[in-house]
Amino acid sequence: MATPIEPIEPVETVVFDAHTFERLSQAYQRLGHHDVAQAWHLLEAMHVLGQTRLLPHARSHCFMLGLAWRTRDLSELGGQFLRLLLVPLGHLLGRLPLGNTGRANISAFQPMTVTPKLWATIRQFQSSADS
Repeated sequence: MATPIEPIEPVETVVFDAHTFERLSQAYQRLGHHDVAQAWHLLEAMHVLGQTRLLPHARSHCFMLGLAWRTRDLSELGGQFLRLLLVPLGHLLGRLPLGNTGRANISAFQPMTVTPKLWATIRQFQSSADS
């Protein structure tokens, strides 16, 4: 059986790793205001990785709220504010939509399959300490 080049793995395989989360966070913070698309991508990877832990989950949404503010994206700003309010409730009730990227353009309650691009980014930052 041939293995696909970029497999879409089940969301259950996303296991929180604090070091990878921190490396993603540092990469995001180094970007500054230069590459908004890459900034959102890194934040989505942080969200997917950290959403099973209360503080990293909230932290990813705080960063998203900040980026929405800096880019004056009112829709994203409102969505991130709502998500920040929902984070503690979701953890308390154990109702977390795994794989969800955390952006305001999708439902806050929709589980998602992690895209190959997000998987590749997470893996890149998992192995960056070994490089």
